[in-house]
Formats: sequence, structure tokens, C-alpha cells
Amino acid sequence: MNLDKLAVAAARDRQVFGQLYDALYSRIYNYIRYRCDDPASADDLTAQTFEKLLGAVQTYDPGRGPFEPYVFAVARNLVSSHHRRQGLRAWLPWEAFQRQSDPGPQPEEAVLLREAESALLEALKELKPQQRDLLGLKYGSGLSNPQIAALTGLSEGNVAVILHRAVEALRARVTLPLSTETSRPGRTEAEHVGK
Repeated sequence: MNLDKLAVAAARDRQVFGQLYDALYSRIYNYIRYRCDDPASADDLTAQTFEKLLGAVQTYDPGRGPFEPYVFAVARNLVSSHHRRQGLRAWLPWEAFQRQSDPGPQPEEAVLLREAESALLEALKELKPQQRDLLGLKYGSGLSNPQIAALTGLSEGNVAVILHRAVEALRARVTLPLSTETSRPGRTEAEHVGK
């Protein structure tokens, strides 16, 4: 069932909201983690996003547009408000994605990956906030360029150009290992940058 249909069904049946939650949770959380500097804030903001959605799903009208961009607009606005309240413009340190070591990679490969992640963190610090925001929407939450354009008010072409320049800027500063067979969070982003 697509998200629009789930949202319509969730307006009539609160049990269906659980399915909507399951379908969106990891993508919303990942996006928020790109923008927050600690897991507790990301957890709180993710919960606040779903709290707002629980009320908003009652008034959702698929004729006014798809549900998914609305969801990410809510998350994006909550994060921006959080940063304004905290007086922060900090972004998530790349090391925060490093949870427990994955036993999969060989030691040499793990060292190369850590070095690449460290280099990527340093390169990310040099990007503009808009570039980091769009990278988070694209690779953290998996939104397409048209969805990002609708959410941010930018044109699709502008989104593509900003993402391309951000990836090129990262590529120019970071050399990633060719073989990293891990499943740690953040790997997808590193792969996209390295290609």
C-alpha cells in the first residue's frame, strides 16, 4: 500500500497509523540524524514528527498533494526550529554514525573505512548548510530530486546542480576505499560520494 493510501486509511483507523509509522520511521530518523548532533535530539524530533503527523493525518487530502513531501516538511521544520531554539547550527559529526564495530571487514579495510569517514566528516564541514540539508534529504531519507524540489521550493534543476556540486566537492576532498563490505549506517552515503 502506498503512503497516500496509508495516510487516508490512518485517518479512519488509528491502527493503520502503525503501518504508516513503520513505513516512514527509519527514513525520517536518518534524515534528522543528518541534521542533529546527538541521538537523543534525533529521537525526540522523530517522535515529535510522528506526533504532529498523528494529528495531521486526520486532515490529509490526497488531492492537495502526496503525503511523503508533507512528512519531510514537518521533520525539516521541527529540526530547523530545534536549531533556532538551541542557537545551534551544528551538524551531525560523521563519527556519530559509527556504532559498534562490524566484525565483517578485515582490520585493514576497517582502518581505511575509518580514515575515509574521518576525511568525509572534515569535507562535510566545508559544505554550505543548504548542501548538507539536500544531501541529508537525498541520501539520508532517500527522497528523489523532484520530491526534494517540492519540499524545499527549489527547482529540480537547482536541486540537481546543488547536489552535484556538493558531491563533487566531497569527491575532490575525499578518496574512499574501493572495497567496503559493511552494513554500518553511513555506508550508502560514502558509496554515493565515492562513485
